[in-house]
Amino acid sequence: MISNAKIHFNQSGTPVADSFDDVYFSNDNGLAESDYVFFQNNHLMRRFAEHDQRHFVIAETGFGTGLNFLNTWQQFLNHPDKNIDTLHFISFEKFPIAHDDLKAALAVWPELAPLAEKLLAVYPIAMAGCHRLQFDNGKVILDLWFGDIQETLPQLCYQQSGIVDAWYLDGFAPSKNPEMWQQSLFNAMANLGRKNATFATFTAAGFVKRGLIEAGFNVTKAKGFGRKREMLVGHLQSATSAANQTVYFERQSQHCDHVAIIGGGIASASMAYALAKRGVNTTIYCKDPQLAMGASHNEQGALYPHLQADFNSGSEFYAHSFLYAKRQYQALVDAGHEIAHQWCGVLLQSISDKKQEIHHKVASKENWPTALIHAVDANQASQIANTSLPYPGLFIPLGGWLNPPQLVDATIAEAQKLASVEVRFNTQIDAIHCANTQLTLSANGQEVEQVYSQVIIAAGEHSEQFTQTNDYPLRAIRGQVSSIRATETSRKLATVICHKGYVTPVYNDLHCVGATFEKDSKLRDIRSADNEANLTQLHTFYKDNTFADDLAQVEFAKAAIRCTTDDHHAVVGAIPDTAHFIDCFDGLRKGQTYNHKPYHSEHKGIYFLTGFGARGLCTVPLASELLCAELLNEPLPTAQHIADKLHPNRFLVKDLKRSKI
Repeated sequence: MISNAKIHFNQSGTPVADSFDDVYFSNDNGLAESDYVFFQNNHLMRRFAEHDQRHFVIAETGFGTGLNFLNTWQQFLNHPDKNIDTLHFISFEKFPIAHDDLKAALAVWPELAPLAEKLLAVYPIAMAGCHRLQFDNGKVILDLWFGDIQETLPQLCYQQSGIVDAWYLDGFAPSKNPEMWQQSLFNAMANLGRKNATFATFTAAGFVKRGLIEAGFNVTKAKGFGRKREMLVGHLQSATSAANQTVYFERQSQHCDHVAIIGGGIASASMAYALAKRGVNTTIYCKDPQLAMGASHNEQGALYPHLQADFNSGSEFYAHSFLYAKRQYQALVDAGHEIAHQWCGVLLQSISDKKQEIHHKVASKENWPTALIHAVDANQASQIANTSLPYPGLFIPLGGWLNPPQLVDATIAEAQKLASVEVRFNTQIDAIHCANTQLTLSANGQEVEQVYSQVIIAAGEHSEQFTQTNDYPLRAIRGQVSSIRATETSRKLATVICHKGYVTPVYNDLHCVGATFEKDSKLRDIRSADNEANLTQLHTFYKDNTFADDLAQVEFAKAAIRCTTDDHHAVVGAIPDTAHFIDCFDGLRKGQTYNHKPYHSEHKGIYFLTGFGARGLCTVPLASELLCAELLNEPLPTAQHIADKLHPNRFLVKDLKRSKI
């Protein structure tokens, strides 16, 4: 569990960390100190104009009040001739400052107020892991890692060429915070640094200088800020020869010119939006006459994370996906798009002894902040729902529901403000052709003239229909949702309720009640038996509750096919060339993790973004961001172990290790 920093403000109005007995910035002029030590001594004004990539990556060892980030952001905006499109700022913080304290700390800098307000509006709850925050239509990205830097820094994915262009070696003084200033930190800085990556730090301590030199940095002393005599600056002589990517989960960036996206739901829209924020043009191929006619077509979709008691890879991904999706969806609403929604919270009901035991473990282990999820008894649940409920459970106050078709339309519309996003309707893609690293498509029996740099398959249960994907282990699960006419008592329902299924608050005088669960079926016919099953399930759990008693009139229903996998995790990344992969990594059968043959897929440039099951509304935006980062050689928005858990190669690796193939 992450704890917020305990701070007080000294006589100068400067925030002081109680645990470290040290100020967050200079009593004299913290902003001037930040600019001089970190921005100027990393020579960023010149480097922004001369950089060799579309994005510039800065990594910082202590976020604190965010002063360094805000100053860098402001300098980036004001740069007259920068040669970069995106400022990517990665920062680490073991004890994040609470929101109100952060607001008070930044209030002393009125010149930063417009940017500080944007930061405060999306400043995350204290939860471990990477919080990706985006500003200015994605032109400024802040990856805020909460947790001990000795644990979080190794979770970043990096290739041999590195990812970081400049280091802000900040944090409390070495004498106050010796646990951070370790050789392992300096080595990690070198591992993540690109060739000629620079660093600057306020300290001139000898052991820091020696440690940086040992790690591979060229180190010199410079004049310190104000009354401080000296500080250290330097650069990395060469990029590390190491990488922390497992070779069979390797991610290789590619030149993105024009990307084809196959599918017409939330995955296609989110992927186009992520790419549009980087200025990449896309064409979406939708087999239907309009968007969101597949699994994204329900009138109301519940937004909440699927959490377990333990803080494992799966739960961490769901938690951060949920927070990222909520920020993205709220940003679309704030931009003026019409998306019916209610952030009314989601109530998970303990409808059985087994479910109650599971919920108790989630609450008692305290691995999740109460701002994200907390236990409620039956009385509290009833107050939240504004109706009498018989069960205790868990409440997710930040959750709620929204209209998926409107969300898909809004996401596409926003993407079209930033890049060319063409949507071709009634276009069934028949085949994907790879020739000399160029990708073309066949649609409706004819060749498509356009050549694409990448093809992303985001087609849900139709993702397996291509030659390159037909042996991949995707599964189809049919679900039918019933729209039930509201009653006088049911209109009072004030939150989403999840029992074995779910029921939403009223929208257009209807409740969405669902959903059925039929494995290995792709039939979309509407069945009266399924409507009856949805109602029976609701009445069984709430047989003595007035809000549910009179719900009986089914106005209409929708059936859709959820695309999922055997391990219930999405599939995000390059499509494997199965035969060649098995040949290259055959040694995994014997436990061999080295001396593999070089793997070069015949399907280069073709990617999966699918397998989200019933949780696409929660997980798709962050998964799209993950795939976009992979394509463009940007820092990933998740820990390495989470990205590996979603990697398409995972099933082949598992089967090889178990000698099943």
